[in-house]
Amino acid sequence: MNINLQDYYPIIDQQEHLIFLANGNIALGYELELPEIFSLSEKAYEKLHSTWFQALKTLPVGSVVHKQDIYLKKEFESKGIAGNTFLSKATKKHFQGRALLEHQSYIFFTWPFQKSFSRPRMANPFVKVPKKLPGEMNTETRQFMAAVSDSVGYLNNTANISLKPISKEKAISITNQYFNGFCAGSDTDIRLKNGELRIGNQRLGILAINHESCFGQGVQTSKPHSRFTSDEISFHKGFLDDFGLELNEDHIVNQVLFLDERSRWIAILNNKREELLKSVNFGTQNKIFLSQIDETLETIGKDEQSRIVRGQVNILFSGKDQKELSQISSRIKSGFKELDIKPYEPAGSLLYQYFLNSYFGHSPAFSNEDLYVTDLRHALCLWINNTGYRSDKKGILFNERLFNTPVIKDVWDSDKKRIKARNFAIFAPTGEGKSFLANNILRQFFEGGTRLVIIDLGGSYSKFAKLYPKDHIILRYEHGKNLGINPFYIAKPDDLSPERIEDLCGFLMELYASGLKVAKEGQVAIKKILRFYYEQESGPYSLEGFYRFVSTNQETFESSLGIGKDYFDAVQFLHIMSEYVGSGMYGFLFESREDQAYKLEDKRLIIFELDEVRNSREILSVMLKLIKSAVQRTIWKNPGERGIILFDEFAKQLKFDNVLESVEFYYQAIRKQEGAIGIVLQSINQLPENATAASILENTQVIYSLHNEKGYKDLVRRLNLSVHDLNQLHSIRNDLKGKRKYTEIFIKIGRESNIFRLEVPPEVYAAYLTDGRENQAIMEIYERTKNMEVAILEFLTTKTEKS
Repeated sequence: MNINLQDYYPIIDQQEHLIFLANGNIALGYELELPEIFSLSEKAYEKLHSTWFQALKTLPVGSVVHKQDIYLKKEFESKGIAGNTFLSKATKKHFQGRALLEHQSYIFFTWPFQKSFSRPRMANPFVKVPKKLPGEMNTETRQFMAAVSDSVGYLNNTANISLKPISKEKAISITNQYFNGFCAGSDTDIRLKNGELRIGNQRLGILAINHESCFGQGVQTSKPHSRFTSDEISFHKGFLDDFGLELNEDHIVNQVLFLDERSRWIAILNNKREELLKSVNFGTQNKIFLSQIDETLETIGKDEQSRIVRGQVNILFSGKDQKELSQISSRIKSGFKELDIKPYEPAGSLLYQYFLNSYFGHSPAFSNEDLYVTDLRHALCLWINNTGYRSDKKGILFNERLFNTPVIKDVWDSDKKRIKARNFAIFAPTGEGKSFLANNILRQFFEGGTRLVIIDLGGSYSKFAKLYPKDHIILRYEHGKNLGINPFYIAKPDDLSPERIEDLCGFLMELYASGLKVAKEGQVAIKKILRFYYEQESGPYSLEGFYRFVSTNQETFESSLGIGKDYFDAVQFLHIMSEYVGSGMYGFLFESREDQAYKLEDKRLIIFELDEVRNSREILSVMLKLIKSAVQRTIWKNPGERGIILFDEFAKQLKFDNVLESVEFYYQAIRKQEGAIGIVLQSINQLPENATAASILENTQVIYSLHNEKGYKDLVRRLNLSVHDLNQLHSIRNDLKGKRKYTEIFIKIGRESNIFRLEVPPEVYAAYLTDGRENQAIMEIYERTKNMEVAILEFLTTKTEKS
């Protein structure tokens, strides 16, 4: 028995997503976009179940809904990974060809040509009928199409799923691949021989839920995920999810629903009930059937919205030989047994018929003998409602949780579809890989064209920076020396813009009135004096020069500028600022009369290493003000330029009010720029619980958290995370000893959250190391070669030879 698809092609026409089939059926086809696996909570599954029910319950009697989920083994193609740098090339090579399971989900709404309630079990679904064009469609058909349009519109208005009309090319591709057994590279035959169904060199099998007797204790929208559920959490997955992405084999899950007339089925069920009452004592199975019918009738009686359906779920799978096919079949049967479901396994000609009828255009051909009867809510518990991790068009590369293959997440969100503020925070205890993760995120941003300013108190980024010798600069604080940043420097008069005066005013206010609110008239006074200084003096300009100017001219401010002592207290100003000039305690910080900040203008990776002043509240605060001045005047002169400022290892310092306020200023200033602020902390409790810290957290909408054995209670409380967010956090598992070493990361972008992995090739791992013997060995090679790429490759070669 063979099928000649060329002579009996099932599709005869398609107009947009309306498909005309040779057997007289018409179908409206859609590609389904579903939520990512592991991203749904128990309540989210319930909500999706309700959404599907509301969408489908109003379809007209006679409608057939066929949801088809296709899972195929593939190899990862790394050409989608952006970049041509040393590390990006290593990443492409590392993941090229990695095995994964690709998922495509479709839904077809079919209006059958023949709406007979009882069909023969064995029938040829390829039988042709006269072609019907849209102009010849009757009123019922048009009403069906309008109802489908309403249902699709309702579904597309939900947050978690979307339906996109299927193209003609896609419908033809699905048809050709289905009847070709998804064999790539050549066309092949379908054969039924000695009871085996073969397509090419593949054997096919089917297991189906096709009768009420298949069900045991009942169904539900979701169930606990055994791998992640513990005493602390209840992590859920869909009722049939074991047969989706977690069944790592080529297979198709078909879910078919016939929407029938309520009154008709009530009569049929009552008749069945009467018959079973007569024979209830002649077998346990009869008692089960009677109980199920009573339950269904009770449900219908209580719920006016209930909708009677006939349905079938079948899993079509393949193996290269009968042994492999039997092994896969056993795995699926075991999964069904855990759900208390006893599937039907068609054989011979019925297996062939099931295969033919499981094509979307033929699904109305299933007979009553091959369909269970239940209400719509019950049937929708068998819906698979998730898919694999989805890559965004651009973003940062992480790894998904099933196969460790790369997935790209847009944590910048230029279109602001997920987040309004792209600031981020990384939380993890010592030793869990905070800086490693930060290196990974920042390196990819940098290679994508984003300018980076890293304010580091731990020395975690200098090695990665050395891979880009022409693009980076590292400025280290050393006692008694300045950074060469002169906030007052201007190269020409045109540089003295109103914005520059505003920035200088803010800088001075932070130095001499830190932590105090200065009235508007005081700020206006300082701006007037600044302008007067630049008008009267010819330069060079500096903080010390401004200090002397105020000292010399303080008595003339009222007569020349109209500034009285009530608006500006020169004595107080000079007293406080004396610490920052000449022989003052912090005078060395501002000694430079020339501005070296111009050196930063052509550098896209700027690292300020302030480890030496990490315990000095005053100097650290002043250094942040100097850095802010340089950033504003050079790095982000163009508001459209992407930039990130990262504060790393600022735990202790954030307890200092003046330092915290300086950090908050960056958060406020960044709103005017195409930029983001990042902070790296061991615990969220290292941010004090005050208004300033609350403002920082409120403006942080991308959250990364690594494993924390002490728990996540405070993280959940202060970030207002959901119950499922907490469940995801508790589900984090790292593997640092296996063949594929990885850490798992909780990532929340706006309202969306999931667990991702971070696996990197050896070259990237070596670039991110920040301490230990291996890091020291790499740095020793670098000191000799002055080339970080060479150092990493030599280190890896030596390591391989030794092992």
